[in-house]
Amino acid sequence: MAAIVDILELEQLERNMFRGSVHPTELVRTYGGQVAGQALVSAVRTVDDGYSVHSLHGYFLRPGNPTIPTVYLVDRIRDGRSFVTRRVTGVQNGEAIFTMAASFHIDGDEGIEHQDQMPKVPSAADLEADAQIAETVAERELTREWGSWDLRIVPAEQAAKVDGLAAQQRVWIRYRDRLPDVPILHICALAYLSDMTLIGSARVPHPGVVTQNASLDHAMWFMRPFRADEWLLYDQSSPSAGFGRALTQGRMFDTDGNMVAAVVQEGLQRIMKTAP
Repeated sequence: MAAIVDILELEQLERNMFRGSVHPTELVRTYGGQVAGQALVSAVRTVDDGYSVHSLHGYFLRPGNPTIPTVYLVDRIRDGRSFVTRRVTGVQNGEAIFTMAASFHIDGDEGIEHQDQMPKVPSAADLEADAQIAETVAERELTREWGSWDLRIVPAEQAAKVDGLAAQQRVWIRYRDRLPDVPILHICALAYLSDMTLIGSARVPHPGVVTQNASLDHAMWFMRPFRADEWLLYDQSSPSAGFGRALTQGRMFDTDGNMVAAVVQEGLQRIMKTAP
């Protein structure tokens, strides 16, 4: 697996046009987190210093081909005093495969502050001996494809359940190698990793059911500083599934309990029908 800094390094073709590079993969479709992360990088590179991305909203329109590069076209929608808006379209072979709106907020604004409490779970270090991601086919694929990320799923019996939630899953995650001290790199890396394991939270109440899975849309909010190379708890749930789709959502906390980001995603969860 290529290093995240290489995956997120884009070539600038024109003032508002960027191209991502191709990296080895076992996936038959371009990983959605890669497209989202690269699209965010392209948007960031058109925004002046003094603004930080606070949200993105994207739609996966077509399956990407992982053997060819994706070109990102940036539309400078608005440059305001407090907020900047960009729209990005990822293109392969002349067709849009992804579209995203990203909003940037001026640094230094002040306002009210509060946050939810971090769930009570074992630390990542406590799971090192008995929570390696290698038990199921899907988990082995995670290990091979994203070996540069350290993922540790919290066993269900060791995580306090929240009454009334239909599906719950918690995952510790971090990038294994030290990353440069560039905050926007960590934000784009978080956009990349946010697509990992989240859609799987919808399958927790349905063990053994084989589904066709694909990300349909993806939204993120970035709320507090963090590092992607330090442990983050990905607190995931799926409040509803039906009609071949599943809604999933996640909250990310650092080890001090600070809520650093939130994610909402709808994904295809179509039951695979076998031949008679």
